[in-house]
Amino acid sequence: MADVLVHVLDHDGQFNKSSLGALSEGARLAGELGGEAHAAVIGGQAPCAALGRYGAARVYRAGGPAGVAQPVVDAMAGLMREGRFACALFGGGLLGHEAGAALAARLGAGIAVEVTATGVRAGRLVAERPVLGDSQISEIELSGPAGIIVARIGAFEALDRGAGDAPVEDLAFEPSAPATRVRMIEHGAQRGGEEADIEAAEVVVAGGRGLGGPEAFALCEELARAFGPAAAVGATRAVVDAGWYPYAAQVGQTGKTVAPKLYIAAGISGQIQHKVGMQGSESILAINTDARAPIFEFTDLGIVGDLHRILPRLAAALRARGDGR
Repeated sequence: MADVLVHVLDHDGQFNKSSLGALSEGARLAGELGGEAHAAVIGGQAPCAALGRYGAARVYRAGGPAGVAQPVVDAMAGLMREGRFACALFGGGLLGHEAGAALAARLGAGIAVEVTATGVRAGRLVAERPVLGDSQISEIELSGPAGIIVARIGAFEALDRGAGDAPVEDLAFEPSAPATRVRMIEHGAQRGGEEADIEAAEVVVAGGRGLGGPEAFALCEELARAFGPAAAVGATRAVVDAGWYPYAAQVGQTGKTVAPKLYIAAGISGQIQHKVGMQGSESILAINTDARAPIFEFTDLGIVGDLHRILPRLAAALRARGDGR
């Protein structure tokens, strides 16, 4: 019982970035356990064999509606009951949390969520997750026949190992009653008004109350467009609660956790609830008129000035260099 089963989400024919990161971590963890990482893909059209590049020794492919939890739980529960897997690993996000919790309940297994590191100690599986506003790390030992791990979004890097294709096995499973009735009606955009997913974006331009009003989010959108299709627009809870921007774009403790290469915080004070959701970014740029704003304490670069003048100039500079579009 040393293998690791990883759920990989296929969204519109492409594998989710966080799922690929979970698969890479699953392969590393399986190596510590002396086993292999196997991937489970339920629904979708992406070429499953390509998951071998990210560490999958085998891929189980099952039919059913993609992006909903019930078929995922039914399919993975059958595999987990075979007793070959030490744990099941999910890449996070709404589906990962829902399916992971339901699978743990189905199997009577222990579960750790928002996990940022995994390992093996004295032959036992352990997981680490930040607690108390990310000020401390809690270590969880998963006992029993198997455990369920749900990663924090962006916690694990998707590593292309350049390996060959993985063998793909079509998986037949008996769907539960809820799984036969559920279907995906509509998949809402993960980014306010745009197509990109803020959890997978390489650049996030986020706005706070310092923008002054909802109309000023056009400045964030303009800058995101200048960066190109890999950029997305985010928002703080305060502006979402005020109705300035859609909830799908909220970054923070009660929103989404992002880890882009560049996070631009425009008019954001930097309270701990927002910091929790973006502090994993590779580089953080803050723009604020208040030089004493808390966000400057953990940014890589800070600009004290009027964002209404700075954001358009940044967008113009990017377009002039040809970096955008």
